[in-house]
Amino acid sequence: MGISHFAILIPGNFAGEDPFPGLEATLQLFELAEDLGFDSAWVRQRHLERGVSSAATFLAAATQRTRRIGLGSAVIQLGYENPFRLAEDLATVDVLSRGRLNVGVSAGPAPFAHLLQGYLPEWPKGEGRYAVAEKLARALQSEPLSGEAEAGNAAGDQIPRLHPHAVGLTGRLWYGAGSSASAEWTGRNGWNMLTGNVITSEGSVNFLETQARLIATYRASYAGQGAASVGLGRVLLPTDSATDVQREKYACFAEARQARTLQPNGPRKMMFLPDIVGTTDEIVAALADDPVLPLVDHLRLELPYEFELEDYQQILRDFSGVFEKLRQCG
Repeated sequence: MGISHFAILIPGNFAGEDPFPGLEATLQLFELAEDLGFDSAWVRQRHLERGVSSAATFLAAATQRTRRIGLGSAVIQLGYENPFRLAEDLATVDVLSRGRLNVGVSAGPAPFAHLLQGYLPEWPKGEGRYAVAEKLARALQSEPLSGEAEAGNAAGDQIPRLHPHAVGLTGRLWYGAGSSASAEWTGRNGWNMLTGNVITSEGSVNFLETQARLIATYRASYAGQGAASVGLGRVLLPTDSATDVQREKYACFAEARQARTLQPNGPRKMMFLPDIVGTTDEIVAALADDPVLPLVDHLRLELPYEFELEDYQQILRDFSGVFEKLRQCG
């Protein structure tokens, strides 16, 4: 397959008492990723945490701070969203970016729905788990909602449809697929697929074998018009230019998360892959032994939460050496 696209996923964390510096630092990381030659930069969307809660709003700002790099959300949890209103926001961002937006989503009821009763749209019943994702894709097509012009619009009578129409955005929809059912749905509906360091255990406790099967399921089910793309995420912490303090910090971070990689976790049987800490040569060697890497075309560097801006900057600069070495390999 061969990696043709190198991406970065940025957490966007900030201090609760003063969120601006953290959000500004995240925009600076988008600018740095563009300067370093990354193909795309993505931001996580989180709720009820000190992180970006509106990927569309944040990425609208990023469109004005970058010119070339692709922009993405990984992932928008659709249980919190109205699909039509979300489509309007995303279409606006894509137009502002001149067609650089990638929309990554996941379906399912909002994890914090029990705390937000009265705020959230009711999760659909009887329509299937993926109905909201299907509605989002349909809304982004901007098809006429009526055959007749509607009176009363400020700009005069118009055929009602979603505006602005972001031509091509439906070809840049990505679904975060952690199970065989979601991988099959993603392929059958012609979406691109995101997978990373967290998947569901399904009859096996071998993470890499399970992930390879997810990708095979997706590709076998793919019914889209363009080529099927799979974006693979890994937590990789290069240390070439790190200080001694940073090296110790990264090693402690990975060690603290190691226990969760030893078995499936919780009622959903979630499996986690170990983080990789080392020099760029060591990381390239580890990736060469990753059996999933040859199955994908996008590699996504996933940054940890709660690191300092200087840590993120060092990791991005060092990792640019990793993807140059991977490109040279093939």
